[in-house]
Amino acid sequence: MIGAFFDIDGTLYRDSLLVEHFKKLIRYEVIDPKVWHSQAKQTFYDWDKRQGNYDDYLMEVVAVYINALKGIKKPEVEFVSNQVIRLKGERVYRYTRQRINWHIEQGHKVIFISGSPDFLVSKMAKKYGAIDFYGSVYHVDHENKFNGEITGMWDSTSKKKAIDHFVRKHNLDLRKSFAYGDTTGDLGMFEKVGHPIAINPAKELVYSILENINLAEKTEIIVERKDVIYKLKTGFDIM
Repeated sequence: MIGAFFDIDGTLYRDSLLVEHFKKLIRYEVIDPKVWHSQAKQTFYDWDKRQGNYDDYLMEVVAVYINALKGIKKPEVEFVSNQVIRLKGERVYRYTRQRINWHIEQGHKVIFISGSPDFLVSKMAKKYGAIDFYGSVYHVDHENKFNGEITGMWDSTSKKKAIDHFVRKHNLDLRKSFAYGDTTGDLGMFEKVGHPIAINPAKELVYSILENINLAEKTEIIVERKDVIYKLKTGFDIM
């Protein structure tokens, strides 16, 4: 059986589900707006002006988000999660959506592996027809409140382990399988499969691909801008 593993943030979704969820939690006043303005706003603007590193920006926002969720009841977070998917769930890359549909038509097992919270990833998986998923787990206490502990799914090692789990569960042939991602956190998936595809990759991911002969030979690089999709060859210049 052939698997197709998809990262979500920056690969399917054209931003970060976590960041979108964070903003809506503030908008609905589940989280105090001061949290954003005092702790995450400047990092966001640095990235928005392309003066910062995307991974640094995202990890800083994640740290603020985790702390802000502590003590909040899960049903409140779930309500806002549903709003995110309802209002923003279609904000995806055309290429990736087409590939998901193609894999489903071919009878492949579409699986989402994302660093976003599992309560968001599960909803995107259902929306786009994925048969299985892994996201970062945000743990709750006996009162169903988030306790500040998480089991992350954004690093390369965790995603490798996730793939190993799905191979056993769904009897997948990795040599014929596909993986789609955009950051170095997806390298583990790329190394595992026969057909890795980098979509709008971060510079650090491109460097990592080019430094690995095996990955450079088998990885496709896709760039989607406006209504045009470009397929790039390895060996291009990186500015």
